[in-house]
Amino acid sequence: MKEMTTEAYHLIIKSIRGLCTVVSPDGICGDYPARGILRRRGQEPYVGDHVRIEDGAIAEVLPRKNELIRPPLANLDQLCFVVSMCEPQPNLRLLDKFIAVSAYKQIRPLLLLTKIDLAGYDMIYQLYSSIGIPILPVDYQNAASLDAVRAALQGKVSALTGNTGAGKSTLLNALDSSLGLATGEISQKLGRGRHTTRHAQLFPLAGGGYIADTPGFSTFDTMRYAVIRKEELADCFAEFAPYTDKCRFHDCAHVCEKGCAVLQAVKDGHIPESRHKSYCEMYEEAKQIREWEL
Repeated sequence: MKEMTTEAYHLIIKSIRGLCTVVSPDGICGDYPARGILRRRGQEPYVGDHVRIEDGAIAEVLPRKNELIRPPLANLDQLCFVVSMCEPQPNLRLLDKFIAVSAYKQIRPLLLLTKIDLAGYDMIYQLYSSIGIPILPVDYQNAASLDAVRAALQGKVSALTGNTGAGKSTLLNALDSSLGLATGEISQKLGRGRHTTRHAQLFPLAGGGYIADTPGFSTFDTMRYAVIRKEELADCFAEFAPYTDKCRFHDCAHVCEKGCAVLQAVKDGHIPESRHKSYCEMYEEAKQIREWEL
């Protein structure tokens, strides 16, 4: 029997209350429920899954290359974090947690900086470009900056995430005005945006590929996206790699141990101090994870 490629399967672009909207290889859309046996097997279909349709229902889910827990998304090529330079203010802890999740799930990270006309972005740009994270400033008055974002998304399955009010839906509308996504204002009382996206959905891009606008959040719980063990966390900080094998103890946690090469690299300025602080915070959170959560 000839092996089927993902191109021969339907693609789930939306899922609401157990009903999945899928696109067939020839571009025809339809809504289908998943067979109960899939959920009993722990194979609940996610947006981004490639599936096989049989007798009016989803009968098979193709193996995934990656997945996010919540919102449920699968087979992402890149995870784009929309960072507002003001209203709301950028939060480095959120950025670092996002980047760690991307590394853990082997999804390419991309930072998209918005509201750069209202506040400077040099510090964030220099910090994250120094550790190899791709960054694109977004200026709605500069068509070239939007073209650069379109080029980065072309032909890929991407998801936008970030703080509520950072401008995810606004950015998508600027990239493709036909989407007409709802946008929210910033609450002056709370200092953050109002939620406008209620579920994950893949939108086709004119240049090829798909983009998902995900519900925003005002605080970032790493476990919303992935459960990372404390023993695995250092591997999610790429700038630690040249030093982790040089620690005095093989089981070094890189938090406060004597003879830790990572701590020395922080002291010497080779690893940004803010990144190490984020690591320590995530490490303490990971220590609280119970076995049943893994």
